[in-house]
Amino acid sequence: MCSLDEIKERLTGEPVEYLEFMRLPSLSCGLYRLGKGSNDMQSPHDDDEVYYVLEGHAMMEIGGERKSVGPGSIVFVGATESHSFFEIDEDMLLLVFFAAASPLVQDSKSRATRYDRFRREAPN
Repeated sequence: MCSLDEIKERLTGEPVEYLEFMRLPSLSCGLYRLGKGSNDMQSPHDDDEVYYVLEGHAMMEIGGERKSVGPGSIVFVGATESHSFFEIDEDMLLLVFFAAASPLVQDSKSRATRYDRFRREAPN
């Protein structure tokens, strides 16, 4: 076990940097740093992702939908979905969780449940 502060100390200060700090068979976790004015040149991944914004502000696009994200934002990106951060106005630090994609959750009426990708607070 380690603290977030200990993990942050391992970042090298590059404008764009990813530091994985945990890898299990079903889950990977890391810190993602995007410096002010940097370019987020990601390509889609084979795993589902959850971003939690710790510091900074930017715009994020997922599959053509654009929203502003900042501290406290929680964002889900489905496997193979195109996504990027842009208009990075200040240094950003994000916790990133990767997990193997699974089938959509089905509600009691057998309809796919759609999750809001850009969530700032827990659902009711």
